[in-house]
Amino acid sequence: MPEIRKDPVLNRWIILASERQQRPNDFIAASKKINANVCPFCPGNEKMTPPELFSIPGANGSWKIRIVPNKYPALEGDLPLNPEINGSCERMNGSGRHEVLIETSDHNGTLEKLPPGHLSEIIMAYAARAKEMLKLPFIKYVMIFKNQGKNAGASLAHPHSQLIGIPLPPQRILEEIKGCKAYKEKHGECLFCLLAKEEAALKKRTIAENARFIAIMPYASRFAFETRILPKWHAPKFESINDDEAMDLADIMQKSLSKLSHSIPDLCYNMMIHSSPKEDESGIYHWHMEIMPKLTQVAGFEWGTGFYINTLSPERAAEILNAGEIFRL
Repeated sequence: MPEIRKDPVLNRWIILASERQQRPNDFIAASKKINANVCPFCPGNEKMTPPELFSIPGANGSWKIRIVPNKYPALEGDLPLNPEINGSCERMNGSGRHEVLIETSDHNGTLEKLPPGHLSEIIMAYAARAKEMLKLPFIKYVMIFKNQGKNAGASLAHPHSQLIGIPLPPQRILEEIKGCKAYKEKHGECLFCLLAKEEAALKKRTIAENARFIAIMPYASRFAFETRILPKWHAPKFESINDDEAMDLADIMQKSLSKLSHSIPDLCYNMMIHSSPKEDESGIYHWHMEIMPKLTQVAGFEWGTGFYINTLSPERAAEILNAGEIFRL
């Protein structure tokens, strides 16, 4: 069973999940010139996955979207957390949920090429599954994310996203909430709401916009082409999204990903949704989506200091995307 351990120096938690070493990897198989196994996410191979939790039907009696438990979960089970402290060592059971959302029956599909209605259904499926996980008393946060491509950490090529329900809120989210709270106490307004308004007026770092959302290159981007999608209205929890909002989010995601995939050959990226934890009812946080193309490696200076070195300004990155230029390292 997975285990959660605490780093006493930085006050952060890590997950030990040794069984994930056994998961299949299309990219490793290809590099070793080994014939990959039949794709477990393709239609007709449903028996290769655990029984589905949720599905949306497609044409000809097949499925359009499937959600299944992850066969090699980072967290699993309903055991009590049973925190233990032994000197400086602190641990707890790795109880939680880990699900895979198979985005399309098309093995070579990508989010930006899906019909907008299909992508909005994926978004609403994210919200539905997050709500289900959050009903469990020991789940305090649900991380929704996608790894696209080998350089982004994907192990299977078939388009899919993941949801992990964890028994405590992530340190990164708590830090963002702390920043939002400090800004509101000092200035009387939501920092993310202000960012959305400022960037919409400036348009210097904006790459896509519609009635409800704006996609920007953040002012202090850590990585080249780092993208943030912000709701223009104040909304702490992603899982509260409705059908109309999901359609507009699908629109802004497709516009953003289309520009990124056009300008960055063989685009690999990590995408994640940051939302308010279950037990935070303050209403201070502002949910948002982050997309981080993987063009360079985080190296010694970044790991050693926490400072990121970005060699492409967000203003220039927005120019490249908006002009449809092809970016070369």
